[in-house]
Order: sequence, then structure tokens, then C-alpha cells
Amino acid sequence: MSDDQLPTGATAVSDGKGSRRHQRTRRRRVLRVVAWGTAGLVLLGGAGAGYLYFRLNGNIKSVDIDSALGTNRPAALDNGAMDILVLGSDSRSGANSEYGHGGGGARSDTAMIVHLNKGHKAASVVSIPRDTLVPRPVCSKPGGGTVPAVRSVMFNSAYEVGGPACAVKTVEAMTGLRMDHYIEVDFTGFKNLINALGGVPLTTTQAIHDTKSHLDLAAGTHTLNGEQALGLVRTRHGVADGSDLGRIQLQQAFMKALMNRVSGIGLLTSPTKLIDVADTATSAITTDSDLASVGSLMGFAQSVRGLDSTNVHMVTLPVQYAVSDPNRVEPMQAQAAMVWAALRADRPIPAAATKGSAADEVNAKKVVGGGATADPATSPSPGLSPSTTP
Repeated sequence: MSDDQLPTGATAVSDGKGSRRHQRTRRRRVLRVVAWGTAGLVLLGGAGAGYLYFRLNGNIKSVDIDSALGTNRPAALDNGAMDILVLGSDSRSGANSEYGHGGGGARSDTAMIVHLNKGHKAASVVSIPRDTLVPRPVCSKPGGGTVPAVRSVMFNSAYEVGGPACAVKTVEAMTGLRMDHYIEVDFTGFKNLINALGGVPLTTTQAIHDTKSHLDLAAGTHTLNGEQALGLVRTRHGVADGSDLGRIQLQQAFMKALMNRVSGIGLLTSPTKLIDVADTATSAITTDSDLASVGSLMGFAQSVRGLDSTNVHMVTLPVQYAVSDPNRVEPMQAQAAMVWAALRADRPIPAAATKGSAADEVNAKKVVGGGATADPATSPSPGLSPSTTP
């Protein structure tokens, strides 16, 4: 066991041969925080004074995916590689009610499959457009009963009718990949996390004006606060062709900017800031039951500590506009098969897999560039107006 994994209050005793003695203290121990953004993802873990540990532990919400799905699932990869389903929920319940009521229940507004390679030094991220027409398997309802299988339905309906377990089951049926973990963030949690980080710098190559998401950005470099960042990752009417494909381009660029932001603000040198971010982050997420503790999140975070945005390859599931409905997309089966085969073999996704995709056409028109890691207090926000989403 390493020194930073000692139980709260324990002391490592020197053997006189160079090992370090750790003083017992309730005021300060190391909190490890590694923030990981893919889909919108930040993973934070920590070990600290007892009261803080239990506070953070109590923040985390979880769902038991394994019990819900049973054993009839794809086999896990056996080389240390890992696949994670990251969802952004558009639930309008509770604090999220300020973003409107919408129709039906909560849906998966953002969906990303994060594949960590063997050694967790690189990652491939595949975004699934929420309006992709896919087969949905039989799913259990969270309150009891089942919903029948459907041959072709929008991807985000899986979460709506069957919650996280149905979303995972649908993804596993599509890909043949077992999802080792599940992480979900809702509107309010995302917004609060960005604010706790002091905003995220991002550069837009053109103005973005969307009356539906209430986002009003001039071209240039901005440090987005939580409300503005949420508007950015939700907007689609103000970019590209107005479809979900343009929104995914913004989401992917923001996730990389978020990773850069976390690595660039020196959280480990500011205990007060660190505790604030850890408290906010653990309150922001719902995980599968295997990740639902500070200790588990810390272990996972340590496993990806060598990962940065330059080692993350992001693509969108190769799709074409559906013949049955031009407002929907459907997977390009041959290219999609190449994507899933690459992940199963723990190889990089080949460029040929996305060639000819409708998403490629949208991504060719870059709307956002990289974000700096400067202190938000010194980063300009030209033309940025406050976002107030009804």
C-alpha cells in the first residue's frame, strides 16, 4: 500500500532506511484530484481527513448496472483496457427545472463511449448523436415491468424509458463492447463544476448566437462560466447545419478545453480550491456502483493521471441522414463496424472509419479552437453576454 492510500489518520513509520514519516493531522492530508473530461468528463478522487472523506463519499449517487443487466453481456477486455459510457442527462427535475420542462422523462442529451487503452495512456472517444436511429433491446423499467424491444428508435429514448441500465444495454447491443463503468452528469452538476474551476477558456472561430440555448458569443477567446459553458454544449441551432452533429463538435472541443483547464490551474497547490472542486465534482455525478466511493474514484483517477488532451482522439459515430426522416441519422453500418472492431482490439480508430460520414462534413467547418489555460481573471471575454436559459 502506498503512503497516499493509508487509512484516514494512519501514520507511516520510518524504518530508518529512507522511507518517509507522515505526521498525523486532521487539518491537512493530500487530496488527489484528477479531472477527466470526455462528454463532458471530470473524475475526481481524494483521501483526506475523516469528516471530509465521508462528506465527499456521501455526495456520490450511484446505480447498480451489473445487477440490472445480469450476466448476458459482452465479455470485458482482458488486457487492462476499459470502456466507459458517459452520459449528460437533460433531466428537468429539481434544480434543472429552470431549463424548461420538455416532453416525457429525462433523456441522454450527450452520450460518449470512452475507451481507455491498455495502460490508460491514450483514449478514443466516440460520440453518439442523440437522434441516431438504433435498435433498442428489451429493457426493465426503473419502477418495475419492461419495455419491449424496438427495431428503430432514437438513441436517447433508451435512457428515457429505462434509465441508465437501458442506455448501457443499448450501447452494448450496438457495439459488442462491455461498458466497464457508467458516469452521468446533469445540467446543474455540470454548471456548478465549471464555476468551481473558475471557468474554462475557449476560442470560437465565429460568432454563435442561439436564442434557444440563450448563448451569445462573439468570435474570439472567452472564459466561459458554468451557465455559458452549459449553453455551449447544448446549442445546435446556432452552428453548422443546426443538427446534433454541430453540437457534438462543440462538446468535444469543450471537453478537451476542460481537460487543459484542470491541468493548468494548479489545484494541488491550493487546498481550499481543491476541496471546493472535489466537493462540487462528487455532487455532480452519478456512477455505477463500482465507482461510487471516493476511494474508487481516486484509484481510477490515479490510473489516468498520465492522460492529457493530446492523447485523446475524439470522433463521432459515422452516420448518414436517415431516408425515413431527414431530421434523424442512422449509423453507416460498415464504418461503424470498423469503429467497434478497433475498440475491441484496443487499436486506434482508423481514419477510414469516419470517411463520408455526415459528421465529417460538419466537423470540416471548425467553430471552436483550443482554449488557453490562463487564469480566468486575466482572460478576455470579448462580446460575451450573460446566459440566462429559461
